[in-house]
Amino acid sequence: MALGRAGGRVGVEDVDTSSASASAVFPDAEYLVLSSRLIPDLDGGYTIATLARAKQMAQAGVADGRGPQLLTFDPGAAEAHAEHRRVFAERGAVTAPERLRNLFDEARAPEGGAADWLLRAADADLAETPGIEYRMLADDAGRPFAALPVITGDPDWHLTAEPVRVYDAAGVAIGGVRGFGGIYRAWLDHVTASLGERPIVVICESRQIGELIAAWSNPRVRIIHTVHTMHVEPPYTPDAPLNALWSRWFALAEQFDAVVWPTPTQRADVVRRFGGDATHHVVPHGVRSPRRRVAEREPGLVVVLGRLAAGKRIEHAIRAFLRADVKHTRLEIWGDGPERARLLQLIEQLDVGDRVRLAGFAEDPALVLDRASVLLTATAFEAQGLSIVEALAHGSPAVSYDVRYGPGDILGAGGGVLVPDGDEEALSAAVRGLLSDPALWEQAHQQTGAAAAAWSPEAAMDALARVARAVLEAPARR
Repeated sequence: MALGRAGGRVGVEDVDTSSASASAVFPDAEYLVLSSRLIPDLDGGYTIATLARAKQMAQAGVADGRGPQLLTFDPGAAEAHAEHRRVFAERGAVTAPERLRNLFDEARAPEGGAADWLLRAADADLAETPGIEYRMLADDAGRPFAALPVITGDPDWHLTAEPVRVYDAAGVAIGGVRGFGGIYRAWLDHVTASLGERPIVVICESRQIGELIAAWSNPRVRIIHTVHTMHVEPPYTPDAPLNALWSRWFALAEQFDAVVWPTPTQRADVVRRFGGDATHHVVPHGVRSPRRRVAEREPGLVVVLGRLAAGKRIEHAIRAFLRADVKHTRLEIWGDGPERARLLQLIEQLDVGDRVRLAGFAEDPALVLDRASVLLTATAFEAQGLSIVEALAHGSPAVSYDVRYGPGDILGAGGGVLVPDGDEEALSAAVRGLLSDPALWEQAHQQTGAAAAAWSPEAAMDALARVARAVLEAPARR
């Protein structure tokens, strides 16, 4: 059996993600990262990847090692946001917790009512639609400072033009700002006005926020919009239908100074379909190789690591592992999600509980991957395939369907085996080969380091620094 592609697709655009310098050099600028919310243990890989990128920017020297300011927009309580900062700091997920800021924490004045920047933005003449429900926001003393329109059952709630009410210190509504976009941009204008005269690079990690700031005109600001996910619907081919939400976003994409995709294949597919070659770049999510092992590798241990969701097709992985039929092997499935009960039922029906185990949420993925002999994934689609990169960084070969996006970019040159999408027999044969042929496993193991290096933090930060330099050297697009 050959390592790399076993009958899968070939020929992605040649975008170099492998040359990483010891430390990226970011242009002199202020850096802001925008995220709808950042809450511990919520939103899965998105939260992890967003915080990891910001931390890697700090390690690359942004803001003298403090990293970018992280600006969030969820209307939670200030006490909850303080607890989020504490937890992230305790876990080492943020470098400077005080740089994790929230719009609604800063929308209230200490003496009651809205903060000065929000009072100045309020328009007394904005009219509300009769019958619209509002959610009141108040400070710890119960004094209102804003009220948000409640738009139920509409995935486009963030685009509403219904006013956000603004209250003064006496608790009187003095007017409003036009929708969520109005209050978001008012805060961003306030934040950027406080940053002196330096250029400002905004890294927008959220599609919803991106839609609301696409027309934000500030000559000092350059917007780099990141993408974290798949942009097409099943069957996930380059010409497959677009999700309706993505259709609207693509109509705005040329207004961003740059759009960055996590893999060369996704960027290439987008450029071939929509054009805009100069707008689109590749910046992977960087995964650091561990400095030391935390556990010994366990021969015969196959691991699945990820959310138990329908799109992950974990039943394929179970059947492929069992069909491989290699003695003294076992499968551990780490993660949680809506498919747990169905998968447990499948394991019971097959009567394989002695060889296949749902292991639950992985508190320490490094421990899991250090123990693994093989990582197995049968997902229908990916954004980058972080678990594959993490496995390679821990020296564990991976077996995957060759799906968009990520597995082919990562494993195409070795470190594991790619098989055609949906071919369970080929998936099983790949698992059997690595588990039963020590020479083949060792060959793949020896390739994991070089394969993982192409997706290292150094490679990711070099790529991001190049994009930042390019947008600062060009005129703003808005």
